[in-house]
Amino acid sequence: MPNRAVIKTDRAPAAIGSYSQAVKVDNTIYLSGQIPLDPQTMEIVSDDFAEQARQVFKNLRAVCEAANGSLGHIVKLNLYLTDLGHFGTVNEVMTELFEQPFPARAAVGVKELPKGALFEAEGVMVI
Repeated sequence: MPNRAVIKTDRAPAAIGSYSQAVKVDNTIYLSGQIPLDPQTMEIVSDDFAEQARQVFKNLRAVCEAANGSLGHIVKLNLYLTDLGHFGTVNEVMTELFEQPFPARAAVGVKELPKGALFEAEGVMVI
């Protein structure tokens, strides 16, 4: 049986449902979706899409660090946008926070996200 552990940090929003922030299996960490919640207030940080995207990646970074990794260890990202017109903004924000080689990625347009968020990201990290 593989080595399995739950990853949890107060530096990212607490789960708002029946899930873990991340689950580590051997050297692979499965990162649950993060929306742009401030971990202290559990409220959406802003109505501005770029600010929401930065907060989402800040939350993902906190979970990565709790698992002894970093954004640079993410090998796959799945992005969910309520408006695909913001696709370019996601690319800009990612170039601020990620270094090459960038992770593999999918971007999906969705009707809505929890708490009225405009953006959500989840991924897989290997350390």
